[in-house]
Amino acid sequence: MDGGFGMVYRVGIITASDKGYAGVREDLSGPAIANILAKSNVFRVDKSTILPDDKEMLAAMMRKMADEDHLDLILTTGGTGFSRRDVTPEATLEVIERRAPGIPEAMRSLSLQITPRAMLSRAEAGIRGNTLIVNMPGSPKAIRETLEYILPSVKHGLDILQGNDAECARP
Repeated sequence: MDGGFGMVYRVGIITASDKGYAGVREDLSGPAIANILAKSNVFRVDKSTILPDDKEMLAAMMRKMADEDHLDLILTTGGTGFSRRDVTPEATLEVIERRAPGIPEAMRSLSLQITPRAMLSRAEAGIRGNTLIVNMPGSPKAIRETLEYILPSVKHGLDILQGNDAECARP
């Protein structure tokens, strides 16, 4: 993608949900992310999938989206709690090359103003190559509360990561 005006970042959404993957429950968190991004002229969802809460499958899909599909941003939803099946943060840490702890810290900080249970989130974020991966909450309500809050900073981070930031382009 070229820099400048009209830059659109390609996004992948991974929903971690055993019941959603098995088709016994409609998972609404992935569509909630897609709906928020659809309001933006900066982000375009190119790929969306539902997987079971399986660390190897989640990590493999993150690698594929980053390395083969060359997506700029991967947003995961679900699997960041305390259940034994909640393994999205572990899959993310296995895949990323550099952590970006400020993003989940900001989400938790905002969410703590709404509910003290936000401290139970184990979400991670980090960079793999030129792809930013962010673990989002698993509920549509929490996604709405946090995604719009982080998107401007995520966009700026992607601008820097992709070399599309005017400050980065200076010699």
